Amino acid sequence: MQLSDLHFGTILPETLDPLIELLERIAPDLVIVSGDITQRARTVEYVAAQAFVERLPTPRLLIPGNHDVPLYDVVRRFVSPLGRYCMHITHDLAPTFIDDEIAVFGINTARSLTFKGGAIDPHQVVEVTAQLATLSANVARIVVTHHPFDIPFGLSGVKIVHGAKAALSAFAPYKVDLYLSGHLHLIHRASASQYVAGYDAPLLVAGTAISTRARGEPNSFFVFRVEPGVIICETRSWNSAMRTFEQTNTHEFLRVSAS
Repeated sequence: MQLSDLHFGTILPETLDPLIELLERIAPDLVIVSGDITQRARTVEYVAAQAFVERLPTPRLLIPGNHDVPLYDVVRRFVSPLGRYCMHITHDLAPTFIDDEIAVFGINTARSLTFKGGAIDPHQVVEVTAQLATLSANVARIVVTHHPFDIPFGLSGVKIVHGAKAALSAFAPYKVDLYLSGHLHLIHRASASQYVAGYDAPLLVAGTAISTRARGEPNSFFVFRVEPGVIICETRSWNSAMRTFEQTNTHEFLRVSAS
């Protein structure tokens, strides 16, 4: 399951309990939170975010986003950009989850020098490829970043993550099956083949799960089912009248690692 762009500080309160109740019913094998856990990285926001995260089923894999780095506190932004994140959420800025069926690699793309953008550094690519090289052939491989590898045509004010093509080119030989991100506050689907010829792994961008900062779409999150040859992605969207997250879409993607 992937939640993204929680933005504590701009929460839609009525979504919280229904989301937790649904998570408990689904009982996912892993909960992924792909960044922007807070709105302005303030202590009060992190305290609220911590309380919410502790309600999520375990295991969990979380990564920060650009909003988790202080914006107006310039000294903290450069001296301890993710200090509060580490204090309240997790010290692990390169989280992984590996079992007999899936391997998920979280990459921190948040940077002090950019207010909106993000980057994947070469050393992060090396660290992930070293782990990919150890996996057995039947394991589904998933990479999670906050900043996206692709954006919708015509969407202004955002860019793909810096280093996207180099990272995709490096990961392609290891047959990464799926790339997950957030940041845009809207759902987007694309293919890695537009960056690396013949490499048709899906690039998925999740919407915002519980924030008021939705951009013309209902709040939403993804639920994934990993099967031997495919990965099935279900979209759960907020129905304000029913006060529940309903399944609104399903997509099926062939696994690269199964080919």
